[in-house]
Amino acid sequence: MGFGTFLQALAERARGEGVRESTIHAVVDTLSYDPEVVWHDRSQPGGTPGAIPRFEPYRRNHVDAGRIARGRVLYGASAPLIAQIEARYGVPGPIVLAIWGHESNYGSFTGTYDLPRAIASLAYEGRRRELFSQEFIALLKMIDRGVPRWRLQGSWAGAFGNPQFLPSVYLRVAQDADGDGLADIWTNRADTLASIANYFRDAGWRRGEPWGIAVTVPAGFDRVAQANHMNSPRCPQVFVRHSRWHTIAEWRALGLAPARGPWPDDHVQATLLEPDGPGRPAWLLTGNYRVILDYNCSNFYALSVGLLADEISH
Repeated sequence: MGFGTFLQALAERARGEGVRESTIHAVVDTLSYDPEVVWHDRSQPGGTPGAIPRFEPYRRNHVDAGRIARGRVLYGASAPLIAQIEARYGVPGPIVLAIWGHESNYGSFTGTYDLPRAIASLAYEGRRRELFSQEFIALLKMIDRGVPRWRLQGSWAGAFGNPQFLPSVYLRVAQDADGDGLADIWTNRADTLASIANYFRDAGWRRGEPWGIAVTVPAGFDRVAQANHMNSPRCPQVFVRHSRWHTIAEWRALGLAPARGPWPDDHVQATLLEPDGPGRPAWLLTGNYRVILDYNCSNFYALSVGLLADEISH
């Protein structure tokens, strides 16, 4: 079918999900196909196995002096707000700020693509038709909730605002922290931080548990014996790099030691990750690291968020 016919099918589906007719016409009647976003989508790297790049260059680019400095400034300037968010959601302020810093450099760039046009074009292209069809209808529901049409700009892939949420995520977790009637994740600091924290609480963040700890691994450590032989149905290429789970007490008995700072509680479960191989920096990663992976299923991303959060808190 042509793009216009496809839009009418999306409009009919939106009606069935309760979207107002005025919203449907205000959006659907204005859209045209955007070949640029489809080109971007088709240009993404595939899942072909190959050499894994080193983590250290990625860390230097994402846990950089500018992000650290601005995160620390925001942490200090927002102390009362962050204390409220930590008390309500149980997620540490530095973790929330690190997501904001990682996703949009604290709001300095959130995207310039027209979201309805981009998402409708990606749905029409068909590679992930159901995903983007659902996101298009979620976007219409956002307008029904009071989000202005002009506000809907973001990345070519449909993410927007300070935390780069997709529309369905916005509907699920966005928070109106200041009570003004709109969950404003574009310009409102309180709404932005509360919304990220709510995402993490919803994904299972465990209050009071660290995301991970840098460790030293003893010479002669038997990595084969600690290899993970379970297959993950989600992001298998990410989780296959993690070791078996052990308690902190068990890791300590195997000869690992904190690179700095104290151990977490003995009962905390963790896996070992050496992203650049033996003899390079290593981390024990808790269940809260898996929550960061829920935001973006990449070891480099999740490690960088955790490390940026640690730097912000120092």
